[in-house]
Amino acid sequence: MKREEGTTADYILEIVAPIFNRKGYVGTSLSDITEATQLTKGAIYCNFKNKEELALHAFHKNVDFVIHPMTQFIKEQHNAIDKLLAITHFYRNYYELASSRGGCPVLNVGIDAKHVNPILYQATKEVVNRLITSLETIIEKGIQFGQLKTDINAKLVAGNIYAIIEGGIYLAMLHDDATYLHNVLDITEQQIIQLKRA
Repeated sequence: MKREEGTTADYILEIVAPIFNRKGYVGTSLSDITEATQLTKGAIYCNFKNKEELALHAFHKNVDFVIHPMTQFIKEQHNAIDKLLAITHFYRNYYELASSRGGCPVLNVGIDAKHVNPILYQATKEVVNRLITSLETIIEKGIQFGQLKTDINAKLVAGNIYAIIEGGIYLAMLHDDATYLHNVLDITEQQIIQLKRA
């Protein structure tokens, strides 16, 4: 459900989304939410039916914050190789971008919610599936338009690219060192260039 900007709900999300991202669903208390927003419990639950709904909207806001710039950047490119390299280029600055809000929301929520919040966990899986499907579509169109080699397994390559990058993000966040991410991006870019049709 999309909410209009400028509403109390939008204000609440703007304030609490980074808190949920840092502390997780279980770790974020109602007092954290009311203290940060300076709103009463009644005001919070006037806009969101419960903590679960608020956490779900906060998750989508956090994902949009880190993914929307990449989507726009990809749209500006005109062939498959450039689109795929636009993704690795975007992730060069991802550590700093995600760290400003407490880390990668996909990693944070996927791990935090798996055993405690099935709705949030499912939302995370859906985001990951959309990201991989988008990669797969770029690769399939690249093959179709003669930009990429014809013997590529688009589904496999898309999944591998995403898994490698997400692994680099995990190590970078774990060690507070973006070098881990940059190293896997170097490898991924080399693999992308090898996909180009001669």
